[in-house]
Amino acid sequence: MSTTAPALGTFSVRPLDPIADAELLHGWVTHPKAAFWMMQDARLQDVEREYMAIAAAEHHDAFIGLHNGEPAFLMERYDPQHVELVGLYEPEPGDVGMHFLVAPTDTPVHGFTRAVITAVMRELFADPATRRVVVEPDVANKAVHALNEAVGFVPGREIQKPEKKALLSFCTREQFEAAVGADR
Repeated sequence: MSTTAPALGTFSVRPLDPIADAELLHGWVTHPKAAFWMMQDARLQDVEREYMAIAAAEHHDAFIGLHNGEPAFLMERYDPQHVELVGLYEPEPGDVGMHFLVAPTDTPVHGFTRAVITAVMRELFADPATRRVVVEPDVANKAVHALNEAVGFVPGREIQKPEKKALLSFCTREQFEAAVGADR
């Protein structure tokens, strides 16, 4: 599925290839702007290993996001009943977990990251089984909290994960459509 953002172009996703995409991802996840991704000191082999594990996982998928056909972001989709949030909240039928990371750039484009998260959410909600998207960003990541709110997420509560204190937030299909309806 692809979506078009006015003045920004077309966004789509393709399955991530853990070997072929490892070098590209390594540059993204170790960049200072990706500090909340918690892979700052990762070696290329660490990135390959991490994404090979995701590729082999039954309840976790990774995708390379494309902007006008060129790699521009990373998207992960997971089942919170089995991955990331097990025992930290009570999942509902149709819950889907999500992570996204925009590639670093020296020439930021106003509205680009919001267009990316909107495209990610459209991709997730393209599956009729998805009723609600769940995210768990670091409580200190104020920029992503604002982006999440812009596309309809509502904070639930803070939770303690092994690696971070996180803000558990939720977005239903209806909340998303209400928030971005004017973005069409």
